[in-house]
Amino acid sequence: MNEKAYYESVNTKNELKLRELQKELPPFCREFFIGMKASVSSRTLLAYAYDLGIFFDFIHQNNPICAKKPVNEFTIDLLDQISPMDIEEYLDYLRVYEKDGVAHTNDERGISRKLASLRSFYNYYFCKEMITKNPAQLVRMPKKHEKTITRLDVDEVAMLLDEVESGEKLTERQQKFHEQTKCRDLAIMTLLLGTGIRVSECVGLDITDVDFRNNGIKVHRKGGAEVVVYFGDEVRTALLNYLEERNTIEAVEGSNNALFLSLQKKRIGVRAVENLVKKYSKLITTMKNITPHKLRSTYGTSLYRETGDIYLVADVLGHKDVNTTKKHYAALEDERRRTAPKYIHLRDE
Repeated sequence: MNEKAYYESVNTKNELKLRELQKELPPFCREFFIGMKASVSSRTLLAYAYDLGIFFDFIHQNNPICAKKPVNEFTIDLLDQISPMDIEEYLDYLRVYEKDGVAHTNDERGISRKLASLRSFYNYYFCKEMITKNPAQLVRMPKKHEKTITRLDVDEVAMLLDEVESGEKLTERQQKFHEQTKCRDLAIMTLLLGTGIRVSECVGLDITDVDFRNNGIKVHRKGGAEVVVYFGDEVRTALLNYLEERNTIEAVEGSNNALFLSLQKKRIGVRAVENLVKKYSKLITTMKNITPHKLRSTYGTSLYRETGDIYLVADVLGHKDVNTTKKHYAALEDERRRTAPKYIHLRDE
């Protein structure tokens, strides 16, 4: 399976799951999902389906009229009967609710995302003039409290890579597997820390996507854009060492061209990379919950500190809007501004 086939496989799985979820939603939702396919990813559509499922369950449980028939029999006129207050009560419900005997909670980000899903849903039908009211647009987004960006310090990066290479602190059982995966794990960790690519982009890489002549890898960004991300000598060395080993492995059918393989000789998955990052990072810091995305933040921080170019950081990380990047690195921007006075001398001493 090449990189294109891998992403097609992911989209197919998302599409099949979406169809299953749609069976539990009102029939008129189908038009929304068809209409949105051209502008959002299959993963986003799936998130919409989950969010709408929670919303209609809430309406079914809390509205006496809606309780009289199942959710999959709701008609579109229901949307005009829902008020902004109904939606605000729904958002309050989201903070803590129970479904199938399991308690669920949402912080401001989770609530904001679900309101954003509802806004997109209502906007679609309102713009199509299929409903006359748009109550979701009248509800204010919850105020988000910016989270502190977790990233590794320079010495922690060195300690992490040393640990991946040595495996000294791993358990005896883990060390047995470490002998088989050390070269691969070091290549993955060095690549993530040295390029800032997303974990989904990492697992989607094919052997043919690596260009050692120009020190670049070809990745598929969100939205389908194909770009080349360049790497330095440390990443080059780690990849070359791993490829010597990779070229001796006969992958299972469908993963022949995959760059990174699991122990089952299949293309490695996102969850497996998340687990290996967690395994090694816990050996060097218990205070920080390190994920592949935190390694991406670590790279962005290092690049910004070295260059001071927020536009370069945005471009390399694949952020469509530089304001997204600025939001993540605002503290560093303030740190740089504080150094400005020392460069200005009004009179020679």
